Amino acid sequence: MKVVAINGSSHKDGNTATALSVMAAALNEEGIDTEILQAGGQAVHGCIDCGYCRKSENNRCVFNDDAVNDFSVKMRSADGIILGAPTYYSGIPGDMKAFLDRTFFSGSSYFKYKVGTVVAVVRRAGGVDVVHQLMNYFNLAETVTPPSQYWTIAYGMDRREVLRDYEGMQTIRKNARAMAWLIKVLAASRGTIPTPDETNREERIFTNFIR
Repeated sequence: MKVVAINGSSHKDGNTATALSVMAAALNEEGIDTEILQAGGQAVHGCIDCGYCRKSENNRCVFNDDAVNDFSVKMRSADGIILGAPTYYSGIPGDMKAFLDRTFFSGSSYFKYKVGTVVAVVRRAGGVDVVHQLMNYFNLAETVTPPSQYWTIAYGMDRREVLRDYEGMQTIRKNARAMAWLIKVLAASRGTIPTPDETNREERIFTNFIR
């Protein structure tokens, strides 16, 4: 079993990476392998809604000169996904949003009924908005999310300062352990308990507000 974690910070060894490492350690203790991928700080194209990924082999994005297609393969094959990001103006960084827009637009169906969770890092305020923005991707992909005791936010400014946010560290450790449990539960139920789609499949209804 494996989890892929996405570092949406441009700092490869900053507070977001530290928070993800804490979660990875908790997952490893539960027998879940974890790989942290560095998405932040790269030049990433935004989605141009060209539709290429809808008809391409393996739903690859039209842009091949950044990390999206390669990272998507790893995310799609994983049992769980963690999205981590710092807080920029009460939101996720632009390159992380571009990465997620394309990854999920081209591959949402691959994340259905997988396990996904998020962590936001913030100096003082705005972190709840980042959690909500990151969770939007999982909600629309019909990904299953594990609980914790509080919002999965870690507070800190200087490098590795989040380790001194003891409640935040406990919150994300509990979230990671719940993630490991949920991955195991889903794996154990596979083949014995059908998914909602398998028991009651409905065709997607897609409308807009004009008609």
